Amino acid sequence: MSDLEPSRQPVLLHVEPEPCSGTWNMATDEYLLEAAITDHLKAVRLYRWEEATISLGYFQDANDESLSTAFRDLPVVRRLSGGGAILHDRELTYSFVLPADDPLATEPTELYGHIHLAIIDVLRSHHVDCAMRGEARTLDDEPFLCFVRGDRHDILCAGHKIVGSAQRRRKGAVLQHGSILLEHSHHATQIPGLRDLPGGFQRENFSTDSIGELELRLAQAISATLGTAVPLDGWSKSAIERIGELQKLRYRSLNRKGERES
Repeated sequence: MSDLEPSRQPVLLHVEPEPCSGTWNMATDEYLLEAAITDHLKAVRLYRWEEATISLGYFQDANDESLSTAFRDLPVVRRLSGGGAILHDRELTYSFVLPADDPLATEPTELYGHIHLAIIDVLRSHHVDCAMRGEARTLDDEPFLCFVRGDRHDILCAGHKIVGSAQRRRKGAVLQHGSILLEHSHHATQIPGLRDLPGGFQRENFSTDSIGELELRLAQAISATLGTAVPLDGWSKSAIERIGELQKLRYRSLNRKGERES
């Protein structure tokens, strides 16, 4: 792991108060990346999704047969980051951005380790038995879903991947976002979450209030890894306008021909 220290620039911290659409979530992450480039912004965001949604990796084929079979009824949005598709349902998503001049941005691969260790600390404080995979799992043909793939930085519980992340670099700035699985989705019952696994959350001790507490603690831990957190109450008018522009121009839901719907 790198010994580089983050810059002293404050880290804006925002936990979305309500679940948002997939197009809004992805447009907001791109807005933050733009701000990291133009304004040297450092920011951390925790958010949820208002309905089960598939986010495709940047290079994935929107005509993959999985979208017309297992996930045919779900909205689809394309991420800026690469990797496999993620089913966003019964999970928490984090994102953060770093400007190009932040020392941590010079080693983007190591960022996975820094952030995942912070997430592990929070999960272990909730009595979750988890650790990073340590070695990549290589498959001849990469599965469609991210959580069936294997990277050395994945966080595992009872041998199952429960946290996976991806990045996008633009002009030296870094966007990283990742998914933390709380429970299996009925759209993909073969992929368990923390409520389903031995060593994970005990259902009777993990309520809706617990999820809110976990969300805040994760946001604080990730922020502390990157610098000194400054809470953000909400988005400015100009930010909302720009996010709306990106949502309209780049993040309308994909139809089954891989085209954006009007």
